[in-house]
Amino acid sequence: METVAKGAASASAGSTAPAGPCRTPRPRADALRNRERIVAAARELFVEFGPDVALDDVARRAGVGNATLYRNFPDRAALTHEVVLAVTSRTTLRAEEAAAESDPFAALSRFVHAAADERIGALCPMLSGVFDKDHPELLAERRRLEEAVEGLVARAMSAGRLRTDIAVGDVLVALSQLTRPLPGIACQGIDRFTHRHLQLFLDGLETPARSELPGSAATLEDLRRP
Repeated sequence: METVAKGAASASAGSTAPAGPCRTPRPRADALRNRERIVAAARELFVEFGPDVALDDVARRAGVGNATLYRNFPDRAALTHEVVLAVTSRTTLRAEEAAAESDPFAALSRFVHAAADERIGALCPMLSGVFDKDHPELLAERRRLEEAVEGLVARAMSAGRLRTDIAVGDVLVALSQLTRPLPGIACQGIDRFTHRHLQLFLDGLETPARSELPGSAATLEDLRRP
């Protein structure tokens, strides 16, 4: 019995000896929920008041303490990065989901309305802020979104459902402008008008065109120019 005990003890000790790769513990479910609430609150407040909104207000809207906010996001740049990434990736997902529609123009319309619900209008003021806009993670997600929207536009145009004097940049500019409330108007106040105005915009995209547009179509390259 003593020999068996010694062998077991030796095996137990040996099992802890090899140095395996360090595993980062997974965040607890409540910690993940807090992080998601902070990002959602920041997204709403950035749309309403711009990217310089007080972080205390973000914590208050999220229903968490300031310490929780700073534990997840040590500064404004880190929070802005996460909001831009979240809005972009969620909007890309909406574009990919919309592509399943059999009607090409219905697919584009579905995406435009879904993008408004994702607060894509929050991106424009944030992208002029002080944070790393060229972070590889953000650039990769932006390319995914652009490719997805380009696919929707090209498909609707090839089907003869979309006027030919526009480009994907026109869609993105309109989305940005029509989903941003006027200063001092809360998101809850503007939401009832947003989808109405987006539908007016979509009606203007469908063929046959009822007017001649001034200027030239907005391309992605135009949007990237400083």
